Amino acid sequence: MERDGDGRIRVMAIADSDSYLKWSAALLGALPGEGWDTDLAVVRSPVAPSADQVRAAVAGTPLAGREVPVRGALELRSRLLRERPDVLMLNCTGPVVDALAHALVGERRPVLVSGLPGISVPATERAWLYRSTADLFVLHSHREVAEFTDLGARLGATGAVGLATLPFLPEPRPRAGTGGGRPRVVFASQAKVPAERGQREQVLLGLAALAEARPDLEVVVKLRAREDEAQTHKEKYHYEALWRYMAARGEVRPDAVAFRTGPMVEYLEDAAGFVTVSSTAALEAFALDVPTLVLTDFGLNAEQINLVFEGSGVLGTLDDVRAARFRRVDGAWLRANYFHPVHENDWVRRLTALVAAARRGELPQRESLLTGPEQQRRRTRSLMRLSLPPTAVRQLGRARRRLRALRANLRGTLASRG
Repeated sequence: MERDGDGRIRVMAIADSDSYLKWSAALLGALPGEGWDTDLAVVRSPVAPSADQVRAAVAGTPLAGREVPVRGALELRSRLLRERPDVLMLNCTGPVVDALAHALVGERRPVLVSGLPGISVPATERAWLYRSTADLFVLHSHREVAEFTDLGARLGATGAVGLATLPFLPEPRPRAGTGGGRPRVVFASQAKVPAERGQREQVLLGLAALAEARPDLEVVVKLRAREDEAQTHKEKYHYEALWRYMAARGEVRPDAVAFRTGPMVEYLEDAAGFVTVSSTAALEAFALDVPTLVLTDFGLNAEQINLVFEGSGVLGTLDDVRAARFRRVDGAWLRANYFHPVHENDWVRRLTALVAAARRGELPQRESLLTGPEQQRRRTRSLMRLSLPPTAVRQLGRARRRLRALRANLRGTLASRG
């Protein structure tokens, strides 16, 4: 499996947002050290992580301390053509994976890898369709692999599905303890769920009630991003902004709850409890044996992304939060979901075999399952956003909206004149 006589496998990973960057850094760190060279970049986009988010994402991985450049799509294409890595990981949101796969990958192409960075149950068609040109789709539990393999076969996807341990999970271990400070309860915020403002205010009221009832506990809302920082998904009602509004109305005591950022594991080390609607951070809590509550007040369904926790033993409500009734996860659920033995992982073996096939010229071309002129227009728009600075993209967007308004006014004027 020689390449340029050195036999090393060169991997370039591209992320587009904070969660995909965190996953990319950890996934690259899980590759065998010997014989592998890794590189990581962020594609320029409206959701590109801030410098603080980049530092938090790579903390605790072999990439910690290394520069993670932000580059436009055209710059990345030039770099790809110049360096010709064996493997290109497109660890991005679905539409970005689809656009970059068409823009960056030519006839003489590297092995194309993509995947999903967190809990991915149930399997969705959109996730597969956007990644249908991938040679390897990386997932993190036997349940996910089975669901996506079956769905891919029905859709006509030809790439392999590989199993990896969710790479940012800490090793299961006893925690260090409180270190003399107050034990904390951590709520993991998410951008997408719950979706409604009132629901988010209910969560904050529940946390405030816990803080008032249990002054011995430090109640922390662990943010994925500050209000002025981008995320993978747009957060319409940011918890910290809602809290300030509620405090101004006298609904909560301003200092009852703390809002923090940074690596989740730092907050779990001395946690007395963990709360979420469906965050992947629940798995980090399980690994550290932190008593947990997954809230079902807003439903147990695909919309809340919490179906996977059914049968876990940690489902509860905001009444449980207010009473500090946290639970430990069921062991059988752990074995079926994300905590399988490491020796069952096959993604590196599959990737190595694909690299060998590529070097022999036997890597098949994989056609996208997303076709048609409208899809091509979407790719073109995506590539524009991935190539231009966000300010230029916003200016173009405003110009397009003004042009549409002018056209509509002109049509209305002509129609009124008969």
